This record gives sequence, C-alpha cells and structure tokens, in this order.
Amino acid sequence: MEMTSLLNPKAVRFIASATSKKRLFQSIGDVARSVYDLDVETAISALQERESLGPTGVGHGVAVPHARIDGIDRVLGIFFRLEKPLDYGSVDKAPVDLVFALFAPRDAGVDHLKALAFISRTLRNPRVCEKLRANEDPAKIFAILSATEGSKAA
Repeated sequence: MEMTSLLNPKAVRFIASATSKKRLFQSIGDVARSVYDLDVETAISALQERESLGPTGVGHGVAVPHARIDGIDRVLGIFFRLEKPLDYGSVDKAPVDLVFALFAPRDAGVDHLKALAFISRTLRNPRVCEKLRANEDPAKIFAILSATEGSKAA
C-alpha cells in the first residue's frame, strides 16, 4: 500500500486550534468536501457513529477516526497535525495532536482494514511522529508521510 494512494496532498492540514472532537470532525468533514467532494454531514455522521462504538484515539497522541460511507470507490485519507493537543478520550488518556481520518466505501472489506493497518504502522513509528510534530507546513508533512511508502504493505 502506498500513502499517495490514500492521501491527497490537499487533504493534509496544520490546524491551529480544535477545541473539541465535534469541531475536529467538522473540520475533517469540511476537508472531505473540498478535497474529495464528500457530503459534509454524511462524513461527520459516519465518523461520530463509528466513534460511538469506541474511541479511535490509539495512544501516544495519535487518533485514526474512520468510517465507511456510500458513494466512494476507494479509501480516502485526511491528515491533521494539531498545534494544540486535543482531549480525545484516547485509550491511554493522552491528548491527540496527530489525526489521520479514513473514509472507505461501505463494501470496502479488506481494503479498509489494510489501510487502517498501514496508517497504524506508520504512526506507531516514533521517528515519523517526531518529524510530523516538528513541522507545520502541510507540504513537508505530506512528504514525511509519503516517505513511509517503503513500509511493508498489509
């Protein structure tokens, strides 16, 4: 799996402030609309529905909110680097500052799981996270994430 197949460079953002998970999801929905032409309310609702099953904050300041939605034909990613960490309700109770949202087709099956595994592996790497946290420029953040393409595919 390649990062560039999941993530459009225009879907990488440095966010100065996200005051709540609800506002974060709104920002993700706005980017989903502007970059991938997804319906904002559908995107937000799907993320909230998935989150109600259990938090997608995986620990160490990382969250991977994800949802399946109708009307797309491949897995789509959005990455946010938050300037101020957000209380996300993560498994380790640590606030989140790296957020990689994924939207998958409702019938994506194994592709969705492969994408989740790939993103999880990438963001478990402390060196990658350190580089991401040291940058505010979306182009540099995208380059850091894209450089992980040499990782083994799921």
